[in-house]
Amino acid sequence: MSDSIEKMVDLRAPVERVWRAITDHVEFGTWFRVKLDGPFVLGERTTGRITYPGYEGIAWAATVEAMEPMRLFAFRWAHPERFDAPRDDDPTTLVEFRLSEVAGGTRLVIVESGFDAIPPERRREAMRNNEGGWREQLGNIRVHVDG
Repeated sequence: MSDSIEKMVDLRAPVERVWRAITDHVEFGTWFRVKLDGPFVLGERTTGRITYPGYEGIAWAATVEAMEPMRLFAFRWAHPERFDAPRDDDPTTLVEFRLSEVAGGTRLVIVESGFDAIPPERRREAMRNNEGGWREQLGNIRVHVDG
């Protein structure tokens, strides 16, 4: 079983536009469906609440690991056993948004890795859920930046 999920989409928007969509906390929240409490800051934790129908109000938190303008944005987020009772020692995965210029726009590659940190009895479900979630999020960001 692979330890990562990788998704790719070519967007009809310049790199600068896609960068803003993934790193501005308000824009990110719009397409990702999360209301964030503040901006993304390298090395700091960003918190908020999910707004996605059926999951409204669930806590969302991520620690920014990398911000290389127009190229790479990465954060680490937790996979708690219970979303209503997250703990500081919950296992985490690394989510990377990689940008590159292509003819007519931007290629966005999203890689989530580190699923081997999740206990074996929960790993398969976490990967299955996030696989589908990232597929949906690619459609969301496409609509957001392609207009």
